[in-house]
Amino acid sequence: MDFPSFPRGLLAMVLAGGLSLSGLAGAAETIKIGVAGPMTGGNAAFGEQFWNGATQAAEAINAAGGINGKQIELVKGDDACEPKQAVAVANRLLDQDKATAVIGHFCSSSTIPASEVYADASVLVITPGSTNPKVTERGLPTVFRMCGRDDQQGPMAADFIVNKLKAKKIAVVHDKDTYGQGIADAMRARL
Repeated sequence: MDFPSFPRGLLAMVLAGGLSLSGLAGAAETIKIGVAGPMTGGNAAFGEQFWNGATQAAEAINAAGGINGKQIELVKGDDACEPKQAVAVANRLLDQDKATAVIGHFCSSSTIPASEVYADASVLVITPGSTNPKVTERGLPTVFRMCGRDDQQGPMAADFIVNKLKAKKIAVVHDKDTYGQGIADAMRARL
């Protein structure tokens, strides 16, 4: 089975890291993994995509016998890309749901504050979409990303526009949110 929206080994990697960091590898019948992101709001389509991808991956792993014989149980957390809601979701995933690792959050503005909660609890978190350099520049040992940073994506976009499209006049338009601003600033700096 192919999982185009969710890298095949990601869930296993999160599980392996999360279990070794949490010390809970032998304590439960199931392995609880939080999937946190915008399940509602303007970015809900992205949250739905990575929830569906995580679900497909978990089902495939469970059908193959699980991880060391344990089944994966995913727990959904909706942060709506709101920082305060993201912190509440992080606390709920850890305290109430007892997640041993987390896939999420999507928006950098949510990932940055929520990742502090995970790092304080020594729980592995990997974000599929947060591009702000601060996500990983802070050096939190349990925080990882799957995508390039704003300061990598912006220059690549600028180079593509100049070198491949051969554009002579360039206007940078963005939606003024954190993501758009970060990439736009990096792109302008390169142009």
